[in-house]
Order: sequence, then structure tokens, then C-alpha cells
Amino acid sequence: MNKAEAKKRIEKLKEEINYHRYKYHVLDKLEISDAALDSLKNELEELENQFPDLITPDSPTQRVGGKPLDEFKKVEHSVSMLSLNDAFGEEEIRAWETRIMKILTPYNPPLKRGQGGLNYFCELKLDGLAVSLIYEDGILMRGATRGDGKIGEDVTQNLKTIEAIPLKLEVGAAERNSAPITELFSFASPNREASLRFASLLQGRIEVRGEAIMTKKVFEELNRQYKREGKSLLANPRNGAAGSIRQLDPKITASRRLNFYAYTVVTDLGQKYHHQEHEIAKFLGLPTFIEKGAGAKNYARYCKNLDEVIKFHQYWAKHRADLPFECDGIVVAVDDLGLHKKLGVVGKAPRWMQAYKFSGKEATTMVEDIVVQVGRTGILTPVAVLKPVDVGGVKVSRATLHNEDEIKRLGLKIGDTVIVQRAGDVIPDIVRVLPKLRTGKEKEFHMPKVCPICGGRVLRQEAADKKRGKSVGHFCVNKNCFAVNRRKLIHFASKPGLDIEGLGPKIIDQLIKEGLVGDPSDFYELTEGDLVPLERFAARSAQNLVESIKKSQEVPLESFINALGILHVGEETALDLANHFGKIQKLASAGLAELNAIPNIGSVVAQSIYDWFREEKNKKLLQRLLDKITVQNPRLKKKKQTLRGMTVVLTGELASLSRDQAKQAIREHGGDVSSSVSVKTGLVVAGSEPGSKYDKAKKLRIKIIGEEEFLKLIK
Repeated sequence: MNKAEAKKRIEKLKEEINYHRYKYHVLDKLEISDAALDSLKNELEELENQFPDLITPDSPTQRVGGKPLDEFKKVEHSVSMLSLNDAFGEEEIRAWETRIMKILTPYNPPLKRGQGGLNYFCELKLDGLAVSLIYEDGILMRGATRGDGKIGEDVTQNLKTIEAIPLKLEVGAAERNSAPITELFSFASPNREASLRFASLLQGRIEVRGEAIMTKKVFEELNRQYKREGKSLLANPRNGAAGSIRQLDPKITASRRLNFYAYTVVTDLGQKYHHQEHEIAKFLGLPTFIEKGAGAKNYARYCKNLDEVIKFHQYWAKHRADLPFECDGIVVAVDDLGLHKKLGVVGKAPRWMQAYKFSGKEATTMVEDIVVQVGRTGILTPVAVLKPVDVGGVKVSRATLHNEDEIKRLGLKIGDTVIVQRAGDVIPDIVRVLPKLRTGKEKEFHMPKVCPICGGRVLRQEAADKKRGKSVGHFCVNKNCFAVNRRKLIHFASKPGLDIEGLGPKIIDQLIKEGLVGDPSDFYELTEGDLVPLERFAARSAQNLVESIKKSQEVPLESFINALGILHVGEETALDLANHFGKIQKLASAGLAELNAIPNIGSVVAQSIYDWFREEKNKKLLQRLLDKITVQNPRLKKKKQTLRGMTVVLTGELASLSRDQAKQAIREHGGDVSSSVSVKTGLVVAGSEPGSKYDKAKKLRIKIIGEEEFLKLIK
């Protein structure tokens, strides 16, 4: 990209980022995720680093944030409420430490508290609304939003509705909760007289800052309620918290059941280290992430070096899904407050504190092309070819577009800048197009009228879509299409099918090319002699594959149904069919009315199943497969129902079973699997490093067992 092109791109990026920052910080409305906004900002910063003379004072990289609205009274912060610079990945957080160490090198010996290096205090980075609380003589007098960092909005009445925020500070409040003052308030002398001297400091002004949040549970409960009442749903917990704080009617805020965690004490009360500010806040009765003793949640940690910081980050990156609130990273602060003054502030952020982000689930990139793939059912699926981008720690270069209707809904063109979302380990989705970044060179996309593989006729017809309900798809009607047959063979051998180890796409391509397989039943005719002459094979590998194929000759009914590759029948539908019919023969002979009557089976899916079993070609394939395979009918399984009628929750990692294997074992032994703990939970199985589900189960006095006891139950 030359300088002229960079200048145009920078202007468009600034306009787009400023628009979303205004929506996010001023109007408290979220149109794109924080991860997507971070991605746009990173692109802008990279271009400005490449062309530093293009940096302007109004660039989003050079200022704090939006101006406040006029609905609430404006208030000035005596000490600016700064935002944080972000670090993505270990390399960036180490580079940050290197930078600040260079600044501190002339100061000797301030790096003393450890072994000559820096010590840090880390805590989870909450995704809510930053607020300032001012107490006069121990009474809450003012609560304000961050606003633009210098001027915020007075939202005192709304903050008073949050029960976690004390209306009156109480010295030693934490002590009455069975935590010794010397532990919580470690820099104070250990006697009661010293504590009373500290109490006298409350006869003045104290400012505490923290985050107002909405928990995941409250968010889900409110949205269920709003859905019943026909009201607009909340976009996410962060938006729910921010919008609630800025309601003109405090009663509405009160109904939102917000929470609060303090993270700093601005007023000088004698603290020398950042972690002591948490201790002071807790000592005064404010909730913080400082916890000690049995049951501590480990939401904050004092770290003697950066390696410990990275371990803390890695732990919560792995376990953040178990948290009761949204969290997009950790906050890392140099613990020594004396060093804060030496490090100072650069631009909008303190040098002594960094937001160490988790890998974002969304990112922005450009669509370089759209190609069409042909699936096992003949459906043509458009796939976006992307400029490679990191999404959730994985390099992504493709994203599914589902069908032509989805492309039209998005308004997508080749060359567009888009937001890509990755959920779990599935192929990413494009969730939004950013049309303001268009250059005029973008191209429209049209679905092909003939199959791109075989040249056969393509028809538009109704399809079932789990996410979107009924939709219209394009299908290749050539039953001998190479791509369709290849996909069917790959699906049959895949993990959701018969899970034949070693029989992947490349091997199947070889087998097709050599004429060794035409349909799935041919897999069971293969011999070591057929395989050894092929590329990639030797005697041992040929023997291993033949043995893997033999192992697949005994399969559960639901796996067999899914492996058949029936249009619209996936793993969940296959399980429903297996549980309903019990035998493949009963499913094959089922009438259309019976199929339509099965819960979760719609008319489109029912018709597809009915038609598949009545096609002569499929009847012959089914018989050939049943001659080779023993299907284990679920109703004939004689497993002891040790978990009958019990709702079971899994937390942590099991050494001997995968999460899917554990869930299957629970169901086979009569239990139901739930993803959350409630009063209806009968049992919690805790593996290594359990999350918040473990804590909640203890609180509700629900029975908790370890892996060893669980394995005994499912023998």
C-alpha cells in the first residue's frame, strides 16, 4: 500500500472507529464487539506506524474517548480516569515490560521488592462501566461515569441502587466477615489502635473507582423476561450495565440488579502498593477481587515476575467461560505506586498498567474472493476467502456464507471489509459488513447456475437451517456428481459418522482415484493388499487402517444414522431418531406422518428422511452396510442406570474422558447433562482446575464428586 492509498484508508478507519466509539462510550450502544473495534484500531495503528507523518491530533489513537451527553449533570474528575493500552499475546506484554524497564533503569534501587525485577498485581478485566465513587466523611455523596476521562456524568442516584456499593463506609467491615485486619490491610500495624487511627482518616474525602457490571445470569434472566413481555432484548451484559447506569429513572436501574467491584482507591491513605488499594477498599466494605483462604476464586493475584503474570493470564483464558461475568482479559499493574509517578502517562493511558487481552472472538478483515463448495447432499455453499486474520488465537482465511440469502442479508460484496466471528472450533461466520470502508472497487457475487465440479444442473429449493429456520439453497441435481460422492464418503468416515481413524480426505481421494471405493460399503471390502501399493502406505499403515475399519463395524444407532448423510440430518437429529425408533429398520419403514410427529423434526426434515429411505439406490446401500455393520440399538443397551433422573454438571478437565465422552456416559446411565448449576442440579463432577460451577455447587450444598468416583458410577 502506497502513501496515498494509506491516507485514504486511514481517513476511513478514523471515521468508522470514531462512530463506534461514540456509540459505545457516549450513547452506550454496541453495534460491533470490542474485539472487532480493537481489530480496526490495530489496523489504524499499524498504518500510522508505517506512515507517522499521517498521524493527526484527532486520530482515535491519540485521544481518550467520547464527550458526555447533557441528560445528566456534568462533573469534573479531580484525577483523570484514563483508559488502558492493550497487549495481545505474550510477545506484546513482554515488550511492554521491556519498555518500562528502560524508563526505570536510571532509578536505582526502585526495582527492589523482588529479586531486582518488577512485581505486578493482576486482576480480571471486567466488561462493564467504569465509575467513580466519592465519599465525604464516610457517606456516598457522588457517583460518576468516566465520560471522556476528565468530564463524566453524575449518576449517583442510579449507583445507589447497586447493593454492592455501600452507602456508608464502615471501617473494619471486612474484619466482621472473619478476615483479620492484618491480612486484608497488610500495610497497617496489627493492633486495633492503629486501625482506629486509620478510621479517623474517613473524616474527609475518599474516592474509590471500580466497575459496574451485569452478571451473565442476570442478563439471561432479564432477556427471558423481556422476551415474554415483548420488549427489546439487551445486546450483551456490558451494554446492559452501561445502559442501566444511564437510565433517567433509578427504578429501572434497580430492576437491572447490577453488581460492582472496586479496583483502586484514588485518595492517599498511606498505601504504597497497588494491591493495598484493593485491601483498603475491602477493609471499608467495598467488594474487590482480593480473596484469601479456602474457597478463594483467584480473580486477582500478586505476581513476583512477568512469568507469573503470563500463567495467570493463561489460566483465565482457558477458564473464562466458567466466570459469572463477562471478561475480555486481565489488568496488569506495576505494584509499586512509587514507580507509577516515575513511569507517568503517555497519551491516553498510564505506562504502569496494561490490559492483557484474551484472544478476541471477532476481528475485521477483507473478503478477497467468494468460492463455492459442493457438499455431501449436493448443496452449494458459498465460502468467503479472507485476508488471513487472527480470530480467537487461530489464523482464519475462510468463513462460511451459508447460502445466497445470507449474502444478500449481509449486503456483502467481494472486496468488503467485514467482521468475522469464530465460536468454538467451527468455521467462522461473517457477522457484519462495514460499508463505509468501501472504495468503489467492490464486486457483486452471484451463485453459479451449473455445478462448479461436474457441470450438472443447479436448482434452488427449500432447505432446513438450524440457525435461521427454513431457507432456500442451491443444489446440484446430478446424483453422480464427483464432489457429492466424495463428501459423502468423507462424512461417513468422519468423527460425527463412524469415526474411522486414519481414513481422512486425502486417503479417500486416493481410494476414489484408484477405483477402490464408490460408496461407503466399499470401505469394508478393503484389504491390506489393496492399500500397500498406494502412495502414503506401507505394510504397517495399511494394517492399521484395515483394523480401524473393522473397529467401526460395531456402532451406536445414532452414529450410523448420521453417517448415512441424509439431507438435513445432523448429530442432534440422528440422536432424536435413534431414541424414538430404537432400530434402523423401524426408521427405514416409518411413514411421513410418524416422522412429522417427532419433536424437533420439522416437515422439511421429515420429508427428506422419508424420501431417502424410499430411493432404490439408498435401499441397496443400506442393506450392503447392514451386511457388514452391527448397529447397537440404544434400547437394547444393558447399562446400569446409576444416574437415573439426575441432572449432572461437569466442571474442570477429566484425565480419562473427553467432555463429549463424559456427557455420553451420563446419558447412557440415565442422567441429564446441564451446562449450569442450579437448585435442580443433582450432582457436580469436578475434574482438575474446576471453575465457578464448583463454587456455586458448594454454596448450594450440591453433592460434588471427583473423577475417580464418577468413573465408578459409569462402569
